Amino acid sequence: MEALDIIQKYYPFDSALRQLLLHHSRQVALRALDIARRHPELGLDAAFLEQAAMVHDVGIFLCNAPGIGCHGPAPYLMHGPLGAALLRQEGLESLARVCERHTGTGLTALEIERRGLPLPVADLLPETLEEQVVCYADKFFSKSHPERVRTVEQTAASLEKFGPEGVAKFMGWAERFE
Repeated sequence: MEALDIIQKYYPFDSALRQLLLHHSRQVALRALDIARRHPELGLDAAFLEQAAMVHDVGIFLCNAPGIGCHGPAPYLMHGPLGAALLRQEGLESLARVCERHTGTGLTALEIERRGLPLPVADLLPETLEEQVVCYADKFFSKSHPERVRTVEQTAASLEKFGPEGVAKFMGWAERFE
């Protein structure tokens, strides 16, 4: 099953939320594919990167974020695990892992517990290079302001709320992927 088939299944064709999701996902996919093109030494799976980038936010419709047209019952922070559950129902485990591991620069079970986040208490860290690239590429774009593209510096500043470890991880990715 292709990413667009998954999106079509859960997002009505003419909905504004679908258009926003597709716009954001294409932005992330293009950045991820550019990283793969510029860094052949990383051996990234470009086809997987594109599919993963397109569905990394598939769970947003289940969450409450009225500012972007999401009116579901769950806290927005749950969009990753909820999207992962949808993808697992489709038998797409590798894509599900990208969904649940792209929040911030990833979250540890300890961070989730310590901060009382409304997430399953588990390590939700991007592990594979492809998971890391999608997580990294996602940070440059906001669904609240789809016309903006952040710089590395702006993106690092936006991650300060996740603590210095998240910023350091992002900057390490920037050195590797830029």
